[in-house]
Amino acid sequence: MGSLMWFSQILCLSFMLLQFRVQSSSPSQSSLNSSPHLCRPEERSALLDFKSTTKLGEYCFDTPRPILQTWNESKDCCLWEGIACDKRNGHVIGLDLSGNCLEANLTTNSSLFRLEKLQSLNLSDNYFHYPNISFGFNRWKSLTYLNLSGLTYLNLSGSEYMYGSLPFDEIFLLSKLVSLDLSDNYGLLLDNIKFQMLVHNLTELRFLILDFMDMSLVVPSSLLNLTSSLEHLSFSDCNLQGIPNRVFQLPSLQVLDLSSNPYLGDLQNNRLTEPIDHVEMPNLILQEVYLSNNDMSGSIPSFFFDLVRLASVDLSSNNLTGTITRDMLSKLVNLEDLDLSNNSLLSLSNNGSVVNYSFLPSLQSLTFSSCNIHKFPGFLRKAEKLRELDISNNKISGQIHKWEIEGMSSLHYLNLSYNFLTGIDLFGFGNLSTVDLRSNLLQGSPPILSTTWYSMQQLFISGNNLTGEIPSSYCNLTSLEVLDLANNSLGGKIPECLGNLSNLLFLDLRMNKFHGRIPNSFVIPNYISSLLTLSLNGNQLEGILPRSLVNCRYLELLDVGNNNLNDTFPHWLGVLPSLQVLILRSNRFHGAINDSMPASHFPQLRIVDVAQNNFMGLLPSNYFKILKGMRDVAPVDVEWEYSDNYTACLRDGHCHKIYKESVKVVMKGSERELVRILRTFTTIDFSSNQFHGPIPDKLGELNALLLLNLSHNSLNGQIPSSLGKLAELESLDLSSNKLEGRIPEQLTKLTFLSVLNLSHNELVGHIPEGKQFSTFSNDSYIGNSGLCGFPLTKKCGEPRPPSSQFDEEDDSTTVFEWKFALAGYGCGLVLGLSLGYIAFTIGKPWWCNQVRLISYFRADLATVAS
Repeated sequence: MGSLMWFSQILCLSFMLLQFRVQSSSPSQSSLNSSPHLCRPEERSALLDFKSTTKLGEYCFDTPRPILQTWNESKDCCLWEGIACDKRNGHVIGLDLSGNCLEANLTTNSSLFRLEKLQSLNLSDNYFHYPNISFGFNRWKSLTYLNLSGLTYLNLSGSEYMYGSLPFDEIFLLSKLVSLDLSDNYGLLLDNIKFQMLVHNLTELRFLILDFMDMSLVVPSSLLNLTSSLEHLSFSDCNLQGIPNRVFQLPSLQVLDLSSNPYLGDLQNNRLTEPIDHVEMPNLILQEVYLSNNDMSGSIPSFFFDLVRLASVDLSSNNLTGTITRDMLSKLVNLEDLDLSNNSLLSLSNNGSVVNYSFLPSLQSLTFSSCNIHKFPGFLRKAEKLRELDISNNKISGQIHKWEIEGMSSLHYLNLSYNFLTGIDLFGFGNLSTVDLRSNLLQGSPPILSTTWYSMQQLFISGNNLTGEIPSSYCNLTSLEVLDLANNSLGGKIPECLGNLSNLLFLDLRMNKFHGRIPNSFVIPNYISSLLTLSLNGNQLEGILPRSLVNCRYLELLDVGNNNLNDTFPHWLGVLPSLQVLILRSNRFHGAINDSMPASHFPQLRIVDVAQNNFMGLLPSNYFKILKGMRDVAPVDVEWEYSDNYTACLRDGHCHKIYKESVKVVMKGSERELVRILRTFTTIDFSSNQFHGPIPDKLGELNALLLLNLSHNSLNGQIPSSLGKLAELESLDLSSNKLEGRIPEQLTKLTFLSVLNLSHNELVGHIPEGKQFSTFSNDSYIGNSGLCGFPLTKKCGEPRPPSSQFDEEDDSTTVFEWKFALAGYGCGLVLGLSLGYIAFTIGKPWWCNQVRLISYFRADLATVAS
């Protein structure tokens, strides 16, 4: 996914260069602004009319530039932002409104069409009402640059999204167009007839970008007529049904992006008119090729290795096979970026030849993740310009010695995660900013780092077999933002000096053997910490929570579960405005939870787990009342993650999404790890403590709550009917308490409830029927001798068995065991397991390299259960 990010960056850069080139034939805007000619009154009037019918879109997520505020009747319109004029006659020839989140009409009578001398137009990333009539593009006879990418069409009321169709008949008659970008207009169909019109009329095109348009009806042979002047051709994610091999021979082509077209198939046979290896390609100037995510199979065509001008190649996420040898790659003397990742049957070999120290002299980035590499590529040892190396998720074993990588003097990003390495010598490297060694077999002490690693920002060594203590040299990494040492066997005390790392955002020391107190120096005196995440779960820490954590004003996640901490409830953390996850489970926290906290406390808290402690007293009714983050149900289309991917960006702009936060929660009676935490996931777990008294009615006001666990306490009274208001609830556990009375009929309104446990209480009467209650088994009610009706064998109206029989039954089930069957999974399973954003990976690697936005929905597993 990281490669897709820099694809977009390359495209953006290309367009910036293009706009410069297009306008270079005309006067620059700076020179135009000094022109003695004022803009023409009729054109100023047209622009002001457009402004009067335009407003800021209500769907904006980022604050747009107030570009239209510079449009004022008292000024020369040539001085307005986004406007370029011809200095000879004052005509408006350039209009750039891109990325301003503007909402406007663009109908035939739009005032913009009165700018008849327009040469360059960029309306990308705005909102336009979609008309059912023609536009007016045919009036712009001089237009050479047109960017309509990323438009969002609204219906005429402006209240709903809709998909429509651009006026292709008019756009494709603009014969002077040099650059055309219609990308990111999702759902728009470009059929074969319209495409033939494009290639027939737009013969001057140098840049053509149609990404994410539906071109499934375009006949592959129609691409044979593409103009020979094309320099940049991008048909990414267009559902192309094939690609003629002669497209690779376009004489001026420098950039070719055909990524994410899964029907291209086998480059050698299936979707090409002839085997591409047999095509002559003399002196091609092709510099960039992107063919990722195409399900291509077979070996890489040999012609790729003859394209000596190539600077960037991406063939990732296909089904390519074969062996790439050093000799094959050595022909690409201009190659800067190579991505062959996620081709599991593709391997890399030195071919038994002597190392050539001039090999790939221009190489800056090599990504060979998830292939079939068994040995570290030794021919890279003198790749002096190499900045990024990713050979993660392969089969490299043993130790990597210093001499194998010491020649990579410019290396900034090194990813060797998910291999079988037992050791690596990194001492002496001074330019590394990211080192990822997760999920290997590293043994002994953590790698010793140079004290000169001032540029180090991310260090990942989790999921290994490391022992000993954290080296003191780690405290010298003053630029460090992420330190991940989780899932090892490290011991000793957590160094106090880690508090000196003022840029630290994520500290993950989970599942180790650290003992002693949590350092009170995580926060530098008189300094507000940048810390976002502190994960110390699964160690042997003791004492109290350091009160200095209250200075971590940006803290979002605090996980100190499964330690030996002995403290009272940290109500003082309520002042942290961003705290969303608080895990205290399985410690020795004790006492009552303050029920008189200010209403402003814990404004964002969505996950609170205090299970398996020694808390006592009444459940804090007012505390539940102030949890604003659990009261607001997220809209159906909201898919924001609680924790963003942590992105590592190098100085050259290349970025890698490499970090995911995770916590453990109890679901269906088992502790499991959430690798990603959604903003929509909310849970309260107060189980296995010494709470007594009634269940507060206030819990029924937490409309967004998904999981509620109050089991294994001494709660009494009746189950409040207000719990029937928890419309989003998917799991309810009130087992092993002293609850009495009937099960409220209101609980049948919980249509997403997939897990219910009311066992081992003193409930009586008829079990409610219908909806989700028809899916629950006997285990949901066992240990309530007064209950009757389905699914129990006891019919309502039968005499109550002797009390001694009840006591015997209760004694036999003192040890709680949750045995819910799949039949209880009806309408919703917590966190939509079918999308895989919950990974049940206790004790296993937990990072994922995925896009930022993920889908969340409730999966109906009733069929599977049956």
